[in-house]
Amino acid sequence: MAYNSILYLFIFLPAVMLTYQLTPQCRRYRVLLGASYVFFLSFSGRLLVYLLFSTLSIHHMGLWLASCKRDYLSADHAVEDKKAQKAAYESKRRQILWLGIGLQLAILLILKYSGFFQENLNIVLKALSFPRLLPSINFALPIGISFYTLQAISYLTDVYYEKIPADDNLGRLALYLSFFPALLEGPICRYSQTAEVLYQGNPLEYGKVTRGLQRILWGLFKKLVIADRLNILVETVFDTPNHYGGIIVIAGAVLYTFQLYADFSGCIDMTIGTGEMFGAVIPENFRQPFFSKTASEFWRRWHITLGGWLKDYIFYPLSLTRFVKKLGRHSRARFGKHLGQNLASFLPLFGVWMLNGLWHGTGWNYIFFGMYYFVLIMTGNLLEPAVQRVTDRLRIPRSNPLYRGVQTGKLLLIVFTGELFFRAKDLTTGINMFLSVFTGFRLSSVTDGSLLKLGLSLADFVALFLGFIAVYTVDTIHENGISIRDRISGWNILARWSFLYAAILVVILLGAYGDGYLPAKLIYAGF
Repeated sequence: MAYNSILYLFIFLPAVMLTYQLTPQCRRYRVLLGASYVFFLSFSGRLLVYLLFSTLSIHHMGLWLASCKRDYLSADHAVEDKKAQKAAYESKRRQILWLGIGLQLAILLILKYSGFFQENLNIVLKALSFPRLLPSINFALPIGISFYTLQAISYLTDVYYEKIPADDNLGRLALYLSFFPALLEGPICRYSQTAEVLYQGNPLEYGKVTRGLQRILWGLFKKLVIADRLNILVETVFDTPNHYGGIIVIAGAVLYTFQLYADFSGCIDMTIGTGEMFGAVIPENFRQPFFSKTASEFWRRWHITLGGWLKDYIFYPLSLTRFVKKLGRHSRARFGKHLGQNLASFLPLFGVWMLNGLWHGTGWNYIFFGMYYFVLIMTGNLLEPAVQRVTDRLRIPRSNPLYRGVQTGKLLLIVFTGELFFRAKDLTTGINMFLSVFTGFRLSSVTDGSLLKLGLSLADFVALFLGFIAVYTVDTIHENGISIRDRISGWNILARWSFLYAAILVVILLGAYGDGYLPAKLIYAGF
């Protein structure tokens, strides 16, 4: 029951909306929670037990933290023992936090990563001539585990740091973790962003419903017109990489990047639109990433909620450790402010990008993907003063269109290369495909019809071109701070509905479905 399926769009979602509206306000959160569990069951069945365990465990741990604080504040502390008692209190709270986080990570590590660790350990054992190897282990993964695990950890951590109170309402916390529009591909919401408004059960409103439907329609356009149409070509190139090289591999990497963007951002559009109908402001996950000029900026605009989570719960905590702070002081004293700051950020940034790579998947190509951006971002940070001096000396303003164009071109090359390794079956295949760009480069691939032998016709390329133009135009308008939906809401009712029906007709006419097409599964649902 994917977000773009007929079952979801025309049966499940309308049924949830109708039931929600007919239910008394105080019970509407139960409708959303029940719908979320039905949605989960449609994909993962009995694996719902893992989501339930995560919900119950963080609920208990949050209340335990709150109880620990109440006990400490209500106790009589002798003046001479006050310092020791506070240290014991803080130690107990840390133990509760790490126990709660450990339970969440243990489930994720066992279900998602045990096969990867077992496979690589067997390689080592075999190299050492051990007579017996570890048995193969493969667990079924519940949908959304990578997303709801991070949400569970963020909730518990925020309770620990007293950014939010521990929630004594199990239903509200359960709905926060499982809200069905964000369950498959995120975005990664914080408790303070969605929990309370979903629990309130505010009635559906015409304006919010229509705006939400507009956003869902835009997501369907990107998914059906671009992502699903590109799937045949991308699958052909990456499933049989030994058959291609040069321009074909470049085309595969470039078009996979656009497929991933259309698929993931399209899904997020549908998620945000659905949440908007129920009154929830789900955080944006993309902000025109291809308008970026550097790798750092790109990742501030791409998968924003994952980047924000890693910054708040990995980068900052590591930066505040005693070792890193001491390293920073010594580095700045010895090497100067700029180099010292970058040396101090080395370990936190390494942790962020290692976890970014591992979060996406269980292959060495994902670890390479994370380290690839780690090296590029660290290098960019170190070279920034030198680049500034060169541009100043040559009197090249950073706002110069030519300079910005070169930066954008460089960034796109970085992104396309990274996505080639990201999509490859494994790291070895990714390296071979990257090398084949140079060893098998032939300009004749453009003119001899090779691109038309990858599963797409000339009509498909025309539809893709129109889709790209539409997405680029909308992103350009948004980059200039203009809200298209706000503009549309100012039109008269005839113009609004004419535009909406025209958009629906475009999706129907240009969408890739039926015989001859291979609809892409929601890509990030696999992570």
